Amino acid sequence: MILFPAIDLKDGQCVRLKLGDMDQATIYNPDPAAQAKAFEDQGFEWLHVVDLDGAFAGESRNGFAIDAILKATRNPVQLGGGIRTLDHIEAWLSRGLTRVILGTVAVRNPALVIEACEKFPGQIAVGIDAKGGKVAVEGWAEASELGVIELAKKFEGAGVAAIIYTDIDRDGILTGINWESTLQLAEAVSIPVIASGGLASLDDIHRMLKPDAARLEGAISGRALYDGRIDPTEALALIRAAKEARP
Repeated sequence: MILFPAIDLKDGQCVRLKLGDMDQATIYNPDPAAQAKAFEDQGFEWLHVVDLDGAFAGESRNGFAIDAILKATRNPVQLGGGIRTLDHIEAWLSRGLTRVILGTVAVRNPALVIEACEKFPGQIAVGIDAKGGKVAVEGWAEASELGVIELAKKFEGAGVAAIIYTDIDRDGILTGINWESTLQLAEAVSIPVIASGGLASLDDIHRMLKPDAARLEGAISGRALYDGRIDPTEALALIRAAKEARP
């Protein structure tokens, strides 16, 4: 079980959005590379990065900041936002990313995701962002008629490393993860699921460690870490203790 700290990039800065709204961005650190290093120093073992500008533009827009992050941390980094072609994927992996996250293209062109999994085994994740139970695309700006599980099942057996499932209605407002829909998705597919959107407190960490959530790969935390609602040392100690207690 992994707790992924999140860095969301807007105009080269580390921000958090409320409900996916670019007009409701709070700047938490003007130096994303320093933030990445701070997360590593706190004991986190992965880093989740989103190029928000790229997600809306359909192409990477914060390359300089992402390169700086990759230089600053030794932790594996997964990146989403604006990655829409095989060339984009190959370019980012060659720059040191461990995993790329495909969101909009997974809806628009599922065949590309399957091809990418064949070409880059273990390095392709799918980001499924949902609003009202339906998948949203283009940086959450557009809704589709596609259901979450319907989309996820398209990638069964393709070699997708993980599904990052975000409930947009919970994102950035600290109301707790939507455990019901997250666990429904985890039960419906064999692909590991990472929970995202709304992680609010240690209660969510405790919930993540219950036996019925064992199929999850982990959860992503953003605002709760930045606002100090979750103490990294305490959260990581809980996860470590749970791992050690497993038979």
